[in-house]
Amino acid sequence: MIAIDTNVLLRYLLADDETQSRKASTLISGSQAVLVTDVVLAETIWTLKGKKYKLDRDAIIRVVNALFEEPNIHFEDGQTVWRALCDYRKARSVKSGGKRKLADFPDALIVNKAQSYARESGERLSGVFTFDAAAQVLPGTRKP
Repeated sequence: MIAIDTNVLLRYLLADDETQSRKASTLISGSQAVLVTDVVLAETIWTLKGKKYKLDRDAIIRVVNALFEEPNIHFEDGQTVWRALCDYRKARSVKSGGKRKLADFPDALIVNKAQSYARESGERLSGVFTFDAAAQVLPGTRKP
C-alpha cells in the first residue's frame, strides 16, 4: 500500500498539470493499493469548493463517488466516508446571515468520524457541537 497527499489527489482529479497529473495517475492506477486519509479527503474537498474551482454540492458528490469507484483507492475509514457522503447529500440548506447555506462535506465527515470513534470505543456520544448553522442540520450535531 502507498498513501498520497492532497496535491497528488488533486493533480489526479483535475489533470491540470501534465507532468504531475500523469505521475499521479500512474500512482493511482498502479499495482499497489492507494490510501486516501480523512485529512487528505477533507483538504481536497475544501480546495475543490474554494475560490479557484468553486465546485458545488452535486459536483463534490460526483467526485467522492468517483473515488469510491476507483479500484485501487482505499479510504482510511470507507464506511464512515460513505455515511458522511449520504448525510451531506441529504443536508438541507438553512438561512444564515441573510444567505442560504449548506453543510460542507468535511462537516459531515467530522460528525461521522466522531460517531464512529464513539461506537468503536464503546462510548456514548452526546453530540458534535458546532456554531455553524448549516452544519447543525446534520444528524448528531448540537448547538453549544
